[in-house]
This record gives sequence, structure tokens and C-alpha cells, in this order.
Amino acid sequence: MRNITDIAKKRILILDGAMGTMIQRYTLEEADFRKGWFEDHSSPLKGNNDLLSLTRPDIIKEIHFAYFKAGADIVETNTFSGTKIAQLDYGLQDYAYDINFQSAKIACEVANEFTIQEPNKPRFVAGSIGPTNRTASISPDVNDPSFRNTSFDELNEAYQEQINGLIDGGVHLLLIETVFDTLNAKAALFAVNHVFESKAIKLPVMVSGTITDASGRTLTGQTSEAFLISMSHFPLFSIGLNCALGAADMHPYLKTLAKKASFLISAHPNAGLPNEFGEYDETPEKMVDQIEFFLKDDLINIIGGCCGTTPDHIKAIAELASKYSIDDETKENGGDLGWFSKDLMVNSFYEGVKKLKEGEFSKKPIQTQFGWHVIVLKKIRPLAAPKWIDKKDDIKTELQKEKLKAHLEKLRAEADISLKD
Repeated sequence: MRNITDIAKKRILILDGAMGTMIQRYTLEEADFRKGWFEDHSSPLKGNNDLLSLTRPDIIKEIHFAYFKAGADIVETNTFSGTKIAQLDYGLQDYAYDINFQSAKIACEVANEFTIQEPNKPRFVAGSIGPTNRTASISPDVNDPSFRNTSFDELNEAYQEQINGLIDGGVHLLLIETVFDTLNAKAALFAVNHVFESKAIKLPVMVSGTITDASGRTLTGQTSEAFLISMSHFPLFSIGLNCALGAADMHPYLKTLAKKASFLISAHPNAGLPNEFGEYDETPEKMVDQIEFFLKDDLINIIGGCCGTTPDHIKAIAELASKYSIDDETKENGGDLGWFSKDLMVNSFYEGVKKLKEGEFSKKPIQTQFGWHVIVLKKIRPLAAPKWIDKKDDIKTELQKEKLKAHLEKLRAEADISLKD
């Protein structure tokens, strides 16, 4: 299977839409949430959607299938509330691992089916890691500001169990989403790191925060830039925003992330804002009209949907995003433009690149999450994109290799920096 990091260099990736919205389309009763597992459980379970991966896996499989068929590259596991902290409300904290393992297994089975049918478009599964229903930074009791109903250690332990289940079930990447408290998210990242070390494995990690209202802040009071800074200690695959807002309202905060972040940018907004009945009315057509501004402004690398979105929304988003892919742009211009992403570069450096002559190397290297790079301009044309040159790229001629080697050696001597080979 092709590496998702490599694919993200070529085109915009499509994330799936809402799981809960699709589950609501089924007429489910209490028995559906108990079947084969919890017939004798003492507490009501209807509404605990994560359980359906155990009791009605056929429904979850159908939903994943619908999103992949609509054009999604990535689906999320049905594990948003899959920690023992969240399951404690139902008295099912002992089933957290099972929920995550089975959810990942179901999603990966569907992904593998599509990948076999379309090997040129591999499908991926992201393990969904929700924020839990508790917050480590603020008190749930207005009469006692010092009170906390959870701790960093408790969150870390719960997240480790969830992540172990997801990885054992086969997920390709992890998505820590709907972050309203960065301390919770830091506990999740701490758990990710611990599990990676214990399993001697590394997967791409996405983090997605939530701006809760027009103030432009998370529930715990951080701006989008502060949220980015709080997460930047970890080598993320992407950072982004989801939930709470529709696409139009999310736009200014994505601009901040795209301007400041050294990671890929993701967004999965709601289908507008809920009406007085708590339902989402925004049509796929209206939603893509708003998302197109993300694409025109070159803000995002990964796009999908959150509350209220369906396979119809994802199909419309995928069709729109395909018009902005690097591959299509290359075909239209009749040549190899290579890959170029401004969000991985310092703006002043980008300005210098635009002044290069054909065949010239950039004067200074730049470090991204992919390592140290220099740039060579391959062809002169309006808005020509520079080409990344590093050890993973195919340098076609020995002359190019020698020129690049000499250039790197010169940079080492002049700048006295350590370039990664």
C-alpha cells in the first residue's frame, strides 16, 4: 500500500463524514445496542453508538462502505467515545479495548476491499480518539473552580488502552479530534508516544481542535494560534479544526493555522449550524460552495465533514477537491511541476524561490517535518512550482546528483549546519 504521506504530497485527501448522522438513519432500538454482548446489562444502552461495532457491525460496515464509495480516502473508526472514561457512564468501562479493536477491524476490512478493487487509490483508516466527556483544565462545578473530575494520569491511562485497541485492530493513522481542552489532547499525545515506544511502531498522527463560538477560542479559552503552539511539540502529520462551526465560520481560523503551521492542514466542518430542532440543513451544494474558498486560498491538505454531513456531502467535496489536486494541475500545464506547499515554508524563503532562474538551486535549505531540503526550479513558466529534492526523490541524472552533492557540501561549509542526508 502506498504511503499516505506521499499521497498527501500529490493531492488533497478526503476524510469521511459524520458517523452519528448516518446511524440516526437506521431505526434502532435498545436491543440493537445489546445484541450478542449486553443482553443482561443493567443500564440502558440506547444511544451509545460505539457499541454498535460490537452488537451491529453490519451497520457500521455499511456506513464505512458508503463513505468510501462516495470518494473518501480515509474513514474514521466508530470510537469517538471509546475510552473507559466515556464508557463509565454506561457501566461499560471494561469493554473499551473491545470497542476499539472491533471498530478498527471492521473499518480496515472495508478499506482493504476498496484498495484491492482500486489499488491506484488505496483507502486508509484513522482511529478516532475523542476528547472524552471530562476536561482536565477547568472545573465542571461553578462553585468550586479548583475541582477537576479527571487528571492527566487518568486520561493517559484511558487513551493508552484505546490506542492499543485501535492499533491492534489495524488502523493506519490516529486522529485526536474535537479537542476542546489541549491538556486532554496532550495526555492523548503522551499516550500515543508511550504506545508507539512499547510496540516499536509509528503511525501518522492527526490532531483536530474545536472553536466553540464566534470568539474564535476553544472551550478552555485558547485561540487557534495558541492551540497550534500547544500541539507543536509533537511531530504531527496534520493539524486542523472540526465540529462546532460550519465551513464559512471556520475559514478565518484555518487561515491562521495555514499561515503558522509546519504541518499539513485538515478541516472537517459541520453541515452548517444546527436549527432549532438540532438538525443540520446545509446541503452538499451549499457546503462545497463554502469549502471552495479553503481550496482557492490554499489552506488545506485534508478535507471532510463532521456533524450533519453524509456520503452525499463527501461525494460533492471529493469532486470539488479533485479539481485542485496537484496531479490535475500538472496535466493542465503539460509538464512535471513537482510538489510545492507554501504551508511548509517560510514566506520570505518562498519569495526568494520565485526569483530563481531555471536549473538554479535555492541558496538556503529549509527544514520541514520531512527533513532538510533544497529546491531546484525545473522549468520557467508562469507560477512554476519548485521541486523538492531529497534522498527520497528520483534524481534522474548523475550530473544532477553531483551538482546537488556539491551544493549541499557548500551549504554545510558556509552555513555550518547539519543537513540530514
